[in-house]
Amino acid sequence: MIPIMYRNFCKIKNTSSNLNKKMKLHQVARFSISALNCGVPGDVVTANLTKGIDHLRNPRLNKGLAFTLEERQAFGIHGLLSSEFRTLEQQLAICRLSIDRYRSSLNKYLYLSELLDTNETLFYCLLHDDIEKYMPLINSPTVGVACMRFGLVYKRSRGLFVTIHDKGHVIDVLKNWPERDVRVIVVTDGERVMGLGDLGAHGMGVAQGKITLLTALGGIKPHQCLPVCLDVGTNNGSLIEDPLYIGIREERYSRKEYDDLLCEFFSACKKLYGPQTLIMMEDLAMHNAHRLLTRFRDDYCMFNDDIQATAATVLSGLMVACNKITNQKLKDNTYFFFGAGSTGVGIANLLCDAMMEEGLTSEAARNRCYLFDIDGLLSRNRKADIPAHARDFARDLEPEIDFKTCIKRFKPTCLIGTSTSGSAFTSSILKEVAKYTERPLIFSLSNPTIQSECSAQEAYDYTEGRCIFASGSPFPAVKYKGKQFYPGQANNYYIFPGVALGVVAANAFRVTDDMFVLAAKSLARNVTEEDIKVGRIYPPVNKMNKISLSIAAEIVSLACDLNLTYLCPRPNDYVEFVRNQSYKFKYSTNIPRFYSYPEKAIIKLKNIEVLHKGLLPRKRRPRPKNDPPILL
Repeated sequence: MIPIMYRNFCKIKNTSSNLNKKMKLHQVARFSISALNCGVPGDVVTANLTKGIDHLRNPRLNKGLAFTLEERQAFGIHGLLSSEFRTLEQQLAICRLSIDRYRSSLNKYLYLSELLDTNETLFYCLLHDDIEKYMPLINSPTVGVACMRFGLVYKRSRGLFVTIHDKGHVIDVLKNWPERDVRVIVVTDGERVMGLGDLGAHGMGVAQGKITLLTALGGIKPHQCLPVCLDVGTNNGSLIEDPLYIGIREERYSRKEYDDLLCEFFSACKKLYGPQTLIMMEDLAMHNAHRLLTRFRDDYCMFNDDIQATAATVLSGLMVACNKITNQKLKDNTYFFFGAGSTGVGIANLLCDAMMEEGLTSEAARNRCYLFDIDGLLSRNRKADIPAHARDFARDLEPEIDFKTCIKRFKPTCLIGTSTSGSAFTSSILKEVAKYTERPLIFSLSNPTIQSECSAQEAYDYTEGRCIFASGSPFPAVKYKGKQFYPGQANNYYIFPGVALGVVAANAFRVTDDMFVLAAKSLARNVTEEDIKVGRIYPPVNKMNKISLSIAAEIVSLACDLNLTYLCPRPNDYVEFVRNQSYKFKYSTNIPRFYSYPEKAIIKLKNIEVLHKGLLPRKRRPRPKNDPPILL
């Protein structure tokens, strides 16, 4: 039996050409290219090349009033700043005071964006100092609001827009990005932005937000990240007519033209930045997400955040619930998915992989899962077509379009909602599920909050406080019969920063599902007894840097085991290896390190004219006047 870890890598059909292709991939992984670890281009800033006012205008170099007197004089900025000298801690205190003055979350988001555009280090240090406080401002739900008003808040380019009209010239557009040391590319087409629908080019706000999280939570260096929006139009008529819209004012192009652009884009990224460049796909529509993942995953270093990272996050929560709370295994539960889109099916697929590790066959694992979409139960006997990405979960069952009837029929112990259908988990549904197990698992994962299948308070109220709850949107603490619970948020930011950091550190050229199963296990190990006592099955966000580091170290180890990396030789200490490549949340000094040579010994030198007399031209004898002329 082929191990799960090789399954995705071996999906390529075993034709002679593809076998040769796989052999070459394994062979090239064994070669050492240690130059990649020796000060890659763009990783070291030569500050002396930027002088005067340009030094202050560069957010990567700017320190504001934290420049020392020596730095101000060396870089030609003395006098361009006031005479005040401040520490990083003083600047952070001022930033916290400034951002707390705003009442609107959008205004706070705009303040943070301006800070990022002026002082990159200060921005990330502020987030790192209290990431739990600022997470809602740089992620859901504030980023969703910013995307809807992106034409109003857009001031400075922090990413690339590649349009459908750039076909044939995509690599030329990528070359316009000033940084060459790009290791992670977050790409979106804006067709399904955080449950808000088709926002077209305004989806760039999501790509920029993910880039921010890669550094703030994962420690990937900001200059190594590139957000990209593929502008292929929008089917949102109100946006096309909106004077603030910044994208192509046309309906979305056909699938063929869209696929041609995607193929050219992937090829251009690999050619320009190398095969180890990670491409992270974000907020694609259901009809494209799974299809494109299947198409590109065997040829490029890529993954889909909404499908795979979200699946790993949910799987981690289920592992904590089963292994640390109910003392069960994953295979002991019956799972009912309300929503069979790319996210729901992605969760089901990874869950089945984990159950197969517990000893179930693939068929037996899938028989533990029931999926329900807009047309009802996924049954081969129903009249409506079954989406291609969900066909593996279609069953020979009687068709059923009533949600509650399915619950009574299959008696699930775990309910997972990915439908974006707000309040779908009614009181009667929750009470029904609570009948079949002592600790029902309720995962209401849809974003934003108004589209969540149920609230945390409803889940605890209608299951008599017995449920193990997780949501996709943040919910405040809830009280039930005098006890306070802190609901966990099953957000994919627990997974993708660590996976991306590991892939980047390892110089891996493929991403497999096993990496996400491994990440889920690593995340589950970081949940403490104190977390479980207050109803939390995910660790606090303030621990994310430590968690991402541990996930990344395990990813590097697995990539080496599978020969999916250019890294050679293997590191002795994976954690330290990853830490040394991570972003440092502090100011660095860019003044050259001056040093002196040892004093010269006093040596009496010889007379240079006497010693090197032979180098001088000899004096010629003057030619007598009566000598005949020299004929040439």
